Amino acid sequence: MHILQPRHTKLKPNEVKDLLEKYNISLSQLPKIKLLDPSIPEGCAIGDLIKIERKEEDKVHVYYRVVV
Repeated sequence: MHILQPRHTKLKPNEVKDLLEKYNISLSQLPKIKLLDPSIPEGCAIGDLIKIERKEEDKVHVYYRVVV
């Protein structure tokens, strides 16, 4: 991983379930990221949920993407 690249982590199934229930959404409503994207962690498959942590000054912003 490059120092300027935001941290990408694959969520566990129980974390995905909790996130979807918290926001009352489905996977199809989340933004997508392609399986061949070089920033995706190894071992990801289509349908997995990726958590992206972007640092901006002193804050960390969290984004979620579904692998397609």
